[in-house]
Amino acid sequence: MGSAKIYYDADADVTVLEGKKIVFLGFGNQGAAQAQNVRDSGIPNDSILVANREDHYAEDAKAKGFHVEHDFEKAAEVADILFVLVPDQVQPRVFNGSFAPKLKADATIVVASGYNVFFKLLEFKPTQNVVMVAPRMIGSSVRSLYQKGRGFPCFVSVEQDGTGKGLAIALALSRAIGATKAGAIASSVYEETAMDLFAEQGLWPNIIMLFREAFSVLKEAGCSDEALCYEMWMSKEPAEIFERAAEDGFVLQLKHHSSVSQYGQLNGAAKLDGSAARAHFKDILHNQVLNGKFCKEFAKIEDALEKDDESNPLNKLYKDADESEMGQAEKRVRARLTELL
Repeated sequence: MGSAKIYYDADADVTVLEGKKIVFLGFGNQGAAQAQNVRDSGIPNDSILVANREDHYAEDAKAKGFHVEHDFEKAAEVADILFVLVPDQVQPRVFNGSFAPKLKADATIVVASGYNVFFKLLEFKPTQNVVMVAPRMIGSSVRSLYQKGRGFPCFVSVEQDGTGKGLAIALALSRAIGATKAGAIASSVYEETAMDLFAEQGLWPNIIMLFREAFSVLKEAGCSDEALCYEMWMSKEPAEIFERAAEDGFVLQLKHHSSVSQYGQLNGAAKLDGSAARAHFKDILHNQVLNGKFCKEFAKIEDALEKDDESNPLNKLYKDADESEMGQAEKRVRARLTELL
């Protein structure tokens, strides 16, 4: 695949949003940020509606001056554009149950994650637009960068162009949330889902494993809990490295390190045989992510994730991690820090 097209402010016409009712399903991390950005971009407050159950998110929306509708079917009936910004695991139940039957035949559905569209878990009419506008950072940064007059990385795509105006609307929304100032990258729910799930199930699990095993080896060599925790992550050096990588380049950030570090990292990386890791990564991508195996597995535990007890599989995973050698060491170090404060 060649270079992706990048859309900027000049490519987007926000006037295509005039007279349209924009509904935000959810007012959490992304919902709150994007709704405020859209309003600050000149969309009248009366043209924006937040659909949210009665909870603290709804109260936050009201406090910020938005109109809030707790009845999802009523919100669906008036929506010309619907941002679906509730968690992936609850989208099929909420969207298919309350929104899909009531949405206008020419409505535009906007997702910020490709997951449910890629795996065909949401029900759309063929006359509707289905687009992705997916900021590549947390909501607080989407909001703060907008307020600073800066853009942020964002993926944009048209997955179903029922009205023939899908791209124009997607770009207008991208500009309204502030994404086209830095450049919105043409993508797809396939690409976004593949990269997102691969990072979560392939890349970062291996990084956690590498830190865990490195910790164990150094602990056996006589290093203290305090020294290890600070050297490996609590000093925030890894965060600084990734920040430099974003600014200067993934490898060129090494020039900020000592010559010993530069040589050790580059020489060590060159000597590593990545064939086993590559095979493992390809297996994760093709035999777990893209073939739907994970999606089916995750569907079986979705209901349990809503519970805050031992039946929640996430609680079990956190408990196991907490009881690991590295987890216990960090707990001891943090307890000592608390005592000193």
